Order: sequence, then C-alpha cells, then structure tokens
Amino acid sequence: MGLKLNIAGTSLLLLLASAAEVSGDIIFDVTKYGARADGHSDISQALLKAWGDSCSSPVASTVMIPNGTYALGQITIGGPCKAPINFVVQGTVMAPVDTSRFKAEAGWIAFQQIDQFTLSGGGVFDGQGKTVWGRKCPHYAYCKQLPINLRFNFITNSMVKDITSRDSKQFHINLLGCKNLAFYNVAISAPDESLNTDGIHIGRSSGINITDSTIETGDDCVSIGDGSEQINIQRVTCGPGHGISVGSLGKYPNEEPVVGISVKNCTLTNTQNGVRVKTFPASHQGIASEMHFEDIVMNNVGNPIIIDQEYCPHNQCNLKSPSRIKLSNVSFRNIRGTTSTQVAVKLLCSQGVPCQDVELGDINLKYNGKEGPAMSQCKNIKPNLLGVQLPRICA
Repeated sequence: MGLKLNIAGTSLLLLLASAAEVSGDIIFDVTKYGARADGHSDISQALLKAWGDSCSSPVASTVMIPNGTYALGQITIGGPCKAPINFVVQGTVMAPVDTSRFKAEAGWIAFQQIDQFTLSGGGVFDGQGKTVWGRKCPHYAYCKQLPINLRFNFITNSMVKDITSRDSKQFHINLLGCKNLAFYNVAISAPDESLNTDGIHIGRSSGINITDSTIETGDDCVSIGDGSEQINIQRVTCGPGHGISVGSLGKYPNEEPVVGISVKNCTLTNTQNGVRVKTFPASHQGIASEMHFEDIVMNNVGNPIIIDQEYCPHNQCNLKSPSRIKLSNVSFRNIRGTTSTQVAVKLLCSQGVPCQDVELGDINLKYNGKEGPAMSQCKNIKPNLLGVQLPRICA
C-alpha cells in the first residue's frame, strides 16, 4: 500500500512539475506540451494533453493558449473534471480551411459536460468562413455540414467572457442542454453576407445570461430555440445581422416550451429585423410565453417589432394551415428609433391559436421613406396598448 501511495504521489509531483503556478492556480500551458505558434501546426494533441492533466487535477487549474497564432483541428474538450477549470485563450486560434474530414454537425471546438468552467483571455477563435460563404445552402443540407465555431453541450455553472468568435463557417456559438451559463463581453464578428452564421443560438438550456456583448454577423445575432427557459439578454449591440429572435419554432415534433425570455437595453443597427418571434405555419404543437422586449434602440432596422406565425423562409410551407404554437404573455415596451421598412410593427398571429396577452407600450419608430409614415400590420390579435403608439398599432 505504501508503494502505491508513493507512486501516486510521485506521479502527482511530476504532473504539477509540468505546470506553472500563478496566484495559487496551476497553469497548464499548451506550449509546454508541444504546441507551436506557427499558424499551421495542429495543436490538437497538445491541447488534449493539457486539458487531460487539468481535468484530473484535484484543485482549480488553468489551461492556457498564450499569445501567438495557432492552428487547431476539430476537437472535443470534455468533462466531468475534478475541480474548476479556467480556459485562457490569449492568442488567435485558426480553424482549418478544409473541413471535409470533420464529423458532421460536431462543430469545430466542442466543450461538453463540464461544471464550473470559465473560458476567457481576450483571444480569438477564427473560423476562416470566407472560403464557404459564397456557396448556396439548398434546404440547409450543405450548411448543416459546416462546423459551428464553438459548441457548449451540457455546460453548467460556468462563464464565457472576453473572447472573440470571428468568421465562423456556420453558427458562431451553439448551446445545448446548458444551465447557468453566462456570456459577458463577448465579441462576434462576420460580415452581413456570411450565410447562416447566427451569433449565439440557444437550445434546450436554462439560466442563460448574455450581457455587454457585440454581435456583427450575417444571420440572427441571438436565436432562441425550443426548450429555452429564463434567458436574459442585456446591453447587447447587434448589427449587421437579422436581429434578436425567438424561433423559429414548430418545425419538429415534441419541441419543448420556451418560457421566460428577457431582452433589455439593447441596440440594433442596420439589421434586417429587430426583435421578433417566429413560428412555422402548419406547425407541430408548442408553447412560448413570458417573452419581454424592453428599452430597445433601433437604428435603420427593418421590421423592428415582429411576431410572425407565418414564417416560411423558402416559400415551401402550407400557409393554409395555421401555426399551432401558442404565444402568450408577450410585451414590447419603450422601443424607439428608425425603421428601414414602412411596416414598423408586424403582428401576424395564428388563426388556430391566436396570440394572448400581447402588450405594446411607448413605441416610437420613425420611417423617412417616400411611401409615407411608418405603419403597422396586424392579424388575429388584439394587443393591449399603453403610452405612445407611433405608428398607430392595429388601428
């Protein structure tokens, strides 16, 4: 027994000797495991070794990618781990241009099944998406094969802060099954011509906070899918992009309810849409409720306020059959600025399950086009109206 303990103790000492210790936190630097900052040597194996040692550490530790430019292939970084881990990226990490050998829908970098995890450091994850954006995505088949920059699967009690996702080939950040995960001071950057590059997509997750972040992309800045609960978005700057969206919902059977969405103190500039809720017609049954959009500034935004239960992006829907997603307890308050489309407020609710308890208060949206002043479009809805109404809503 004594021999085994000595061997175990020696192994632990060797493990700690390969790392530095700063401010009481053990640092596992990937360059100590053979990673080279030359921009073309794949650091996947070095990173996996550093992560493995950090994950098995009985005390809090840090995995570090220091300053420099690094090439990184498709990788899954997983737990559970024995203690909290801070993943610090100071340099720029580059995705492969050729992703033909990637596992489909696995993403470029996936973090999964980790508790008390922090991703930080001021670094950049560069997806090198410019090589694929020009190709069309018929029925999304091609786009689905493209890697998402960062996947977070079943991450709990964690934070992502002070990092940049640049030029992803598909979504920048995707959440699945996460709980109590915060995003702070995150920058997302891609041009408006980048296809299907949602900034942050949330699915089947709860307790998600996105604050003080800037998102510039070619699709939704934030998209909220089924099963999302208690989602808080504050002080986010969005644009270019397609706005901040709940949905689209109802495309698949057994979608889980969306409950408790708060979008507050955000600014949208030159986006195709503002804040919107979208569901497919002829949809499967579902519920979305307690969705509140407040203190939003619109700068030259198309469709600043929109509920669209006839959402049909490829014109291949059965519009004769109404959406079966029940929307209730929805509010739009203190939304102001300028609209690039004459229809500034569009509320198209389902004939089968009309929207319930929709409130609009203090709406002030101006349109300077030659067609005339801003206007609204309403269908299957009688909203509760409070305060200023510019344009007049459902009149």
